[in-house]
Amino acid sequence: MYHLHSPPLSAASSTSSPPPECAEGRKPNILFILADQVSAPLLRIYNDRSPIKTPNIDALAAKSAVFSSAYCASPLCAPSRSSLVTGQLPSQIGAWDNASPLGCDAPTYAHYLRREGYETVLAGKMHFIGEQLHGYEERLTSDIYPGDFGWAVNWDDPDRRLEWYHNESSILQAGSCVRSNQLDFDEEVMFKATRYLYSAARRPSDSRPFCLTVSLTHPHDPYTIHREYWDRYEGEDIPPPSVTIPEEEQDPHSQRLLNVCGLKHANLPDEAIARARRAYFGAMSYVDDNVGRLLQVLEECEMNEDTIVIFSSDHGDMLGERGLWYVDELFLKHLKVIGATSPFRTSTTAKLTVIQVQDVLTITRNVSALDILPTLVDLVNGSLDKRLPIDGDSLVPYLHGFDGTDGNDSVYGEYAGEGTIAPLMMIRRGPWKFVTCPVDPPQLFNLIEDPKELHNLATSKDPGTQEVLDAFATEAHVRWDFDRIHADVLKSQRTRRLCWDALKQGRFHSWDYQPHENAGSQYIRSNIPLDELELRARYPPVDNMGREKKRGDAKGIAAAWGE
Repeated sequence: MYHLHSPPLSAASSTSSPPPECAEGRKPNILFILADQVSAPLLRIYNDRSPIKTPNIDALAAKSAVFSSAYCASPLCAPSRSSLVTGQLPSQIGAWDNASPLGCDAPTYAHYLRREGYETVLAGKMHFIGEQLHGYEERLTSDIYPGDFGWAVNWDDPDRRLEWYHNESSILQAGSCVRSNQLDFDEEVMFKATRYLYSAARRPSDSRPFCLTVSLTHPHDPYTIHREYWDRYEGEDIPPPSVTIPEEEQDPHSQRLLNVCGLKHANLPDEAIARARRAYFGAMSYVDDNVGRLLQVLEECEMNEDTIVIFSSDHGDMLGERGLWYVDELFLKHLKVIGATSPFRTSTTAKLTVIQVQDVLTITRNVSALDILPTLVDLVNGSLDKRLPIDGDSLVPYLHGFDGTDGNDSVYGEYAGEGTIAPLMMIRRGPWKFVTCPVDPPQLFNLIEDPKELHNLATSKDPGTQEVLDAFATEAHVRWDFDRIHADVLKSQRTRRLCWDALKQGRFHSWDYQPHENAGSQYIRSNIPLDELELRARYPPVDNMGREKKRGDAKGIAAAWGE
C-alpha cells in the first residue's frame, strides 16, 4: 500500500555544498525570468512531438536536471505570484484573488536576498495589489495590471459574469497583430532589463551582486501575437486539445469556470480554437526569443559564468483542454526551471523545473513554486528565519545529486478566486492528486495510471482506493479549517468591495507604480566631461588608448545608466 506521508528533507541535507562563488569571493548574480500562463505540458521540453518552437529553452533544458512534476500554489496570477515570492501558501498570506493585497510585512525572496547584500530589481509584471515593491530596491517599469481592488471577486453574487474577467473574445478574435498591449509592455520590459544588465556589466568588481527579475506578460491571453511569430507557424499542424469533455459531464467547479469565462454554451468553432492555439504557440516563441536575448547579453558581457538563471511561470493555461481556457484550474502542473553557475548552473520555466548541473538528471519528485524562495536563499548561502512561516523546501540538494529518496514529495494548492464559491484545495503526493471543496464532490486521480485525469477515483468501490481517499480527506480537514477560511475570504471580499466603491468616487488616486528615471544623468550631459562619459559608457571597457580591459577592472568606468 502506498504511504501517504513523506518526511521533509533533513536539515543536514538542506545544503550539501557551498553555493557558487565568483571572482574575489563575490556571490553570484541572479537573473529570474518569469513568463505568464505557460502551458508547460505542450512544450518540447516535455513533449518532443510538440510543434512549439522554443530553441533557447530547449537548449537550456538539454543541459539541465528536469523536475517533471512541479506545481504552482494557486492557478491564478496574483495569488500564485504572491505565494511564489513569499514561499507561503495563499491562505497563509490572504492571497485569495487578483485583487488581494500582499502585506508589506510578508518577507519575500527580494527581502531575503537584499538582506544578503543583493541589489534586488524588478522589470515587468508582478501583479502586486497596494504596496508595489515588497523588498525590491527598484522597479524598472510599471505593471501591466492594476494594483487596486477593482478585480475583487464576489462570492455573494456567484452567478454574476465579471465584466473585466477573461471571456470568449480572446479566442474568437485570435490571430496576428502588429501591436498589442502585451507587446508594448514586454518590449519596454526587455529594453529596461537589457539596459540594466549592460549597466551592471560596467560596474566595478566590488559592486553588490544583483538579483534582476524579468517578468514578461506573454504568452498570456488575449491570443494575438506579432505577424513575425504568427508566420513562424504557417503550414504547421496545430494540434487540437487532447481531451474534450461535454459541458454536462464537467465537474461543478469546471461548469462554474465556463460560466464565469463566458464559455458556457459557447460552441467555439474549431477554426477559432486552432487560431487561438497558433497565436499562443507564437507567443511562446516570442518568450523564447527574449530568453535567448537575455542569455546572450549575459554571455557577451561575460556574466554568464557568475549568474544564476531561473526561468519560470506563475501558472499554466488550459488552452482548450477539457473545454477550459486561461488559468489552469488545478488540473495541470506548474513549470519551473532553475539554473545556476559554476560548479553548477540553473534555469526555470512555468509548470516544469529544470536545474542545470554537471550531470543530466530527471527528478520526478513533486516540487512546488513555494520552493523557489528557500532555494534562492540556499544558493547564496543565506539563512531563513526559522521562527517565521515558510511552506517551501530548498531544491539545492537535487543540484548535488540527491535522488529524492525519503524527501518531501507533497505539494499543496489552494484556490479562492473566480469560478468557486468556497475554498478549493489540492494535495499532490506520489501518484495521487486529491482535490476537495466543501460544496463539490471530492476528486482523486492516480496520475501514473491516468495522466489526463479522466477517471475520478473518488467514486471507486475498491477498498484500497477508498482508504487512500479517506486518508486524504482526513488530512485536508486537519490542514485546512474550511469554515474559517471561507469566512476570511468573504470578509476580505466585502471589505475590499466597500473600499473600492468609495475610492471610485471623487478624485481617483492610482496605486500603480510610477518608475523613476533621472534624465539628468543619462546619455550625454554637460556636467560630465565628454571623453570620460564615453569611456564610462563603452562596453567592453577600454583605457584611453583603446586597449580592452577585463570586466570589473573599472576604476573610472561608469556604473549604471541613470545613476
